[in-house]
Amino acid sequence: MRTLINQNFLNRRAVVRVDFNVPIDDQFQVTDSTRISAAKETIDYILNQGGSCVLISHLGRPKGKDPKLSLSHIVSKVEEILQVPVNFFDDCVGAAAEQAASSIVSGNVILMENLRFYKEETAGDLDFAEGLSKLGDCYVNDAFGTAHRAHASTTIMAQFFKEEKFFGRLLEKEVNAIEKVMKSGEKPVLAILGGSKVSSKITIIENLLDKIDHLIIGGGMVYTFVKAKGGGVGRSICEDDYCDYALELLEKAKAKGVQVHLPVDVIIAEDFSNDANQKICKVDEIPNDWEGLDAGPQTLKNFEDIVMQSKTILWNGPLGVFEFENFSSGTVTLGEYIGKSTVAGAFSLVGGGDSVAAVKQFGLEDKMSYISTGGGAMMESLEGKTLPGITALME
Repeated sequence: MRTLINQNFLNRRAVVRVDFNVPIDDQFQVTDSTRISAAKETIDYILNQGGSCVLISHLGRPKGKDPKLSLSHIVSKVEEILQVPVNFFDDCVGAAAEQAASSIVSGNVILMENLRFYKEETAGDLDFAEGLSKLGDCYVNDAFGTAHRAHASTTIMAQFFKEEKFFGRLLEKEVNAIEKVMKSGEKPVLAILGGSKVSSKITIIENLLDKIDHLIIGGGMVYTFVKAKGGGVGRSICEDDYCDYALELLEKAKAKGVQVHLPVDVIIAEDFSNDANQKICKVDEIPNDWEGLDAGPQTLKNFEDIVMQSKTILWNGPLGVFEFENFSSGTVTLGEYIGKSTVAGAFSLVGGGDSVAAVKQFGLEDKMSYISTGGGAMMESLEGKTLPGITALME
């Protein structure tokens, strides 16, 4: 892995592919700057060595040039986080863009316009990638969130730099965190998979079974397994087409020595709403007009024991409908258990949109070893896929 460490950036101009695809409100204010903050370490490293940074990123999914999705809207937030002035140029490729990039001096930063204003970016166009490569004399990819895409800026342009292409600090950390879970993690290794659908997690579960000792299943997925085993799930979310697969999966896990843990009790509601009547019942005895929305108290006690004995923990997906305050306690409590286990020496990796959102919402960020910034890229890594953006840096 070609990392930044031991690289000399004095008087060098690095094209840094960052992931500044951040949410923006109607007033063009950044509402979550996590991804900008995540790139700061890489940018600081290059600037502190006397280099300069040409930042390239996408924002949203524009169809051609769309002023609402201009990266100009985030310049002030980038400056606030980096604590340095940031120049902005209203294009990202071509002679004028190259001139603007070449005019910045050591210690300076320039942010180029949205890459996806050009359809060639997502098409992985070779000529467009070559044009981007002319913005600097070395290439740093720090955009894990897009590493699973073979786009011009994330994958194709790396070939124009031979040895002068590097993993940014964020990308390096993401790869190492996933490796720790998938390859080198201290045993016992626990994977906690939540979310609503078994179908969306099949390839992840299949790939994890050779690497883990325990599997906790939570969220809406639970009811497909419970129904497959003959239980009553009422109106709970359930994928009937995957009941046979759920039973197969339990057999595969058993054959590989993986212990699968399902809830034994759940909090059920008369309606899918925060204010619905609720009660606790056994997971396989949900009345016809009720639905499961959160893990129950005995389940959480059981899960605590498993979490506390684990040395490596992957958390992907909530235990219930945490968006409803009255059905969030399972997810919050699980997060607190993971935090406690982490303090006791376990390594914990949180990844995937909903679990990351939950960790942030409930102030659990500082209790985890690592929180991934890339939803889709993280999921594909867990499925065992090779990410093209990472392969390109290693060739």
